[in-house]
Amino acid sequence: MPNDTASQQRPTPVLFHRAWAIAVIACLTIVAAAAFAAMPGILIDPLHTEYQWSRGSIGIAASVNMIVYGLIAPFAAALMDRFGIRRIALVAMLVIVVGAGLTTVMTDVWQLTLYWGLLIGAGTGSLSMTFAATVAGNWFVERRGLVIGALTGSSAFGQLVFLPALAWIVDNQGWRPAIVTLALTAGTMMVLIALVLRDHPADLGQRPYGATEFVERPKADQGAARRTVRVLYSSVRSRRFWVLAGAFAVCGATTNGIMWTHFVPAAQDQGMSVTVAASLVSMIGVFALVGTVLSGWLTDRFDPRLLLVGYYGGRALLLAALPALLGPDAGAVIVSWVVMFGLLDVATVPPTILLCRRAFGADGAIVFGWVNAVHQVGAGAMAVFGGFTRDVTGGYGPVWMLAAALCVVAAVAVFGFARAGEDTADGSAARTGPSAEPEKV
Repeated sequence: MPNDTASQQRPTPVLFHRAWAIAVIACLTIVAAAAFAAMPGILIDPLHTEYQWSRGSIGIAASVNMIVYGLIAPFAAALMDRFGIRRIALVAMLVIVVGAGLTTVMTDVWQLTLYWGLLIGAGTGSLSMTFAATVAGNWFVERRGLVIGALTGSSAFGQLVFLPALAWIVDNQGWRPAIVTLALTAGTMMVLIALVLRDHPADLGQRPYGATEFVERPKADQGAARRTVRVLYSSVRSRRFWVLAGAFAVCGATTNGIMWTHFVPAAQDQGMSVTVAASLVSMIGVFALVGTVLSGWLTDRFDPRLLLVGYYGGRALLLAALPALLGPDAGAVIVSWVVMFGLLDVATVPPTILLCRRAFGADGAIVFGWVNAVHQVGAGAMAVFGGFTRDVTGGYGPVWMLAAALCVVAAVAVFGFARAGEDTADGSAARTGPSAEPEKV
C-alpha cells in the first residue's frame, strides 16, 4: 500500500483545473459584497428626507463602514490562513445579512453607524482585496496578476450589477426593499460558497494552476491575530510600507470616499436624476473591471511602480476637470469622463498587491491588508469631509480639487519608490519591477 506522503505527491490529473471555478465563486462573492459598499451614495438623500439626519452624520456612518472594512481585512487574511477561506467567507456573509436586516428597522443615526458601519463594514471587509489576494495566492502560480486584476475589478463591477436596479427600487419602492434585495443576494452567495469554494488545491489533491510541483497546504498558524500584529510591527519600520500605504490612502479617498459616496448627490445638486447618476457610477464599475484586468495583465509585464505613477497622474487630471463637466445631463463629455475614470478606478490594486508581495514575501497578503486598511481610512476621511463640505458650503467644488491634489502627491511619492535592486531606507533591497524574480509558491 503506498504511503500517504507518496500519494500526496501524485495529484490526480484533471482536464479542467478547479482553480478557475474557485476564482468564479470568489468573483461573485466580491461582487455581492461590493454592492453594499456602493449603497451609501443612494441612501444619503432618502435617509436625510425620512429622518432629517444631516448629511455629515450619515457620512460618519459611511466612514465607519469604510474604516472597519479596512481594519478587518488584515485580520481576515490571517484568519483565512488559520481557519480556511470558506469558513471565513461564510461567517462574513452571515454578518452582512444580519447587519442589513437590522438596518431596515433602525430608528436612530447611531444604529446606522452600528449596523451599517460596524457589522456590514466587518463582513464586506473580510471579502475585500485581501480575500482576492489570498485566493489568487493559494490557487494560482501562472496568471496570478491577471486573476488578482479580475477579482479586484469585480468589486467595482458589483456596482454595474446592482446600482442602477437599487436606485430604481429606492426611487419607486423605498430604501428598505433595496437593502432587503442585497441581503437576499448575500444569503444566496452563502449557499454557493458552501458548495464550491475550497481553501487550497492540496485539499483536492491538485497543484496550484501553473505549478510544476505539488504544493502542501501550509501549516495553520495558531495565532492569527498575533501574526497579523507582528507583521504590522515589522512592516511599519519599512519606508516601502508607508509609500504604498500613503498612496493607497489617496486611492481610497478618491474612489470609495468621494466617487462611491458623493458622486450621486453631487450630480443631483446639478439637476441630474438619481437613476441617471447611479447609472454613471455603474458605468465606472464596468470600465473599472476592464481597467483592472488590463492592469493585472500589465503588472505581469511592466514595472508596477511606473504603472502606479501613470494611474494616479491620470486620476488627478480627471478629478480636476470634473466640476466643469458635471451638469444635469449625461452627455457624451461626462460619459467619456466616466469611461476614463473607470479604467483608472481600481487599476491601482494589482500593482500595489504585487509590490507588497515582492517587498514583504510570504507576509505580502497580510501587509496588503494593512495597506488596504490605510486605503479605507483615506476613504472614510474623504466621505466625512465631503459630507460636511456639502453641509457648510452647499457644494462639492473644494472636494474635487483636494482629491486631484492628493493624487498628484501620490504619483510623486510612488515615483520615489525603490526600483528593483536598490537599497531602501531600512537597508533592505527592494524586489520590485519586472526584472525581479517571481516569488516561489
